[in-house]
Amino acid sequence: MKSPCLASPFLAFVALICLPWTISLAQQQEASWPSWRGPEHTGVAPSGTPPTEWSEDSATWKVDLPGRGNATPIVWGNRIFIATAIETDRAADAASDEPAAEEPPQGPGGRRGGRFGRGSSKPTNYYQYVAMCLDLETGKTLWQKTAIEAVPSEAGHSDNTHASASPVTDGKHVYFFFGSQGLYCYTLDGDLVWSTDLGDMQTRAGFGEGASPALHGDTLVVNWDHEGPSFITALDANTGQPRWKKDRDERTTWVTPLIVEAAGKTQVIVNGSNRTRSYDLTNGDVIWECGGQVGNPIPSPVIFENLAICMSGYRGAAILAIPLDSTGDVTNSETIAWQSERNAPYVPSPLLYGERLYYIKSNNGILSIANARTGELLVSAQRLGDISNVYASPVGADGRVYIAGRDGTTMVLADSDEYQVLATNRLDEGIDATPVVVGGKLLIRGYDHLFCFGE
Repeated sequence: MKSPCLASPFLAFVALICLPWTISLAQQQEASWPSWRGPEHTGVAPSGTPPTEWSEDSATWKVDLPGRGNATPIVWGNRIFIATAIETDRAADAASDEPAAEEPPQGPGGRRGGRFGRGSSKPTNYYQYVAMCLDLETGKTLWQKTAIEAVPSEAGHSDNTHASASPVTDGKHVYFFFGSQGLYCYTLDGDLVWSTDLGDMQTRAGFGEGASPALHGDTLVVNWDHEGPSFITALDANTGQPRWKKDRDERTTWVTPLIVEAAGKTQVIVNGSNRTRSYDLTNGDVIWECGGQVGNPIPSPVIFENLAICMSGYRGAAILAIPLDSTGDVTNSETIAWQSERNAPYVPSPLLYGERLYYIKSNNGILSIANARTGELLVSAQRLGDISNVYASPVGADGRVYIAGRDGTTMVLADSDEYQVLATNRLDEGIDATPVVVGGKLLIRGYDHLFCFGE
């Protein structure tokens, strides 16, 4: 048995050498943008000081991006990680004779005139599914890896791309998810650690894929809702080996899971058309569930204090604030803290900035601001000037809110109980990916370029 006199100095020494690393890692995460909704999963950059006004001529740098992708870039330290899909000249052995993808009766609105969608069939050429790393200060490509070269399994909606899932990183590895084309783990220097194939997804009307993976500690979670057997799975982030897999009674969604520690458990919160569910990260068991959402869920949940706030806005509107200490089925119960059936977003996720909740009606340029604790509307259905169509999610930093429209217009608002426009900025190309704030820099992925504004 060791003497306490020997053990205590040893433990103190371990604490001394571990504490600076722990603080450094936490500070670096806050100063980075490690997943698609930022360091706090709310859309806020807590230490960000981005510019308010800019133009193409004022860009710190601007780089051409190969291929197409709607994936939001992520940042760790001085490295930007970005996913894209590049069409090659290599044709498949035989052209596809599958029927054209059907457009929905009520589409997302705003079209780019892409090569997929109405009147087109699934691609017959190979694509390179590419993971890229760029230098934050210069935009220079540090490495570019082709994860796989394959023919896309579906046409995809004309507004979607074959690289719409954002990467995620823990500062040790970076994970790129290309849906039916696999999940890939790289070192920050671009060395492949592992990859895995989760199957082939069949999305509603062949609209394509877009849900990003979620990371917590050494566990990676992937949601796989489609027109076939849907499931959610947890993988060992270091090896890619499965830890658990649970069937889901859901059709196609494009929802990224949110992982949070609450009520004595680590909860994986995933929205759905049938149910919003909270899964136990350790074993996949359902902790609580709640019905009431509408079809085609896309927005990611946000957490305010003890509430999980979930939204969906396709052919209807649903916003529900569900206590994290709930258990069992709480549908239509008094357990629900508040709910609304107005002005919910279809594609963009909400921004939670302090106690204020910012969200877009459907994909329209119509903004609402609500008190996150009560749901009380502070600003209701306010039109956003020249912005008429929005896919990117709003972000917040330094007391400001940034909303990017699909036509390349980005409005900057004051974080306030009132609607107050600070600036309107325009680029010459459209924007579907969500802007990213890191320190004094603002990164915007347009249809063809990645822009950096600010310091």
